[in-house]
Amino acid sequence: MAGKTGGRGGKKSVYRSAKAGLQFPVGRIARYLKKGKYAERVGAGAPVYLAAVLEYLCAEVLELACNAARDNKKSRIVPRHVQLAIRNDEELSKLLGSVTIAQHPLRAASQEVSQKGLSYLSLPPPTAQSNGVS
Repeated sequence: MAGKTGGRGGKKSVYRSAKAGLQFPVGRIARYLKKGKYAERVGAGAPVYLAAVLEYLCAEVLELACNAARDNKKSRIVPRHVQLAIRNDEELSKLLGSVTIAQHPLRAASQEVSQKGLSYLSLPPPTAQSNGVS
């Protein structure tokens, strides 16, 4: 029966990430660029370039965070190590200067609660405010 082999003639598909030698998904980034309406048209090289830049930045941050974890004699990277890595690197600190990196707020708060005897999640009672709508 003709047509069983498909339109490619039996060839296996090769991802654009593999062609570019990248780990980050070029196809997904291309889709996000198109759906995001950043421009009317997206060139073929734009998602490859963006994927390469994002992969490089991730590799750089992970390498520095790994070094920070090793300096603290830890085998697991936690948000604190990422924070230390970014803040101690001049260029990354400039790039990510206004970024807040999540810590473990509940751990610090639970220690605070045990010392003060207060409930971390207790909120003040709601106040009666009129928003002008009757």
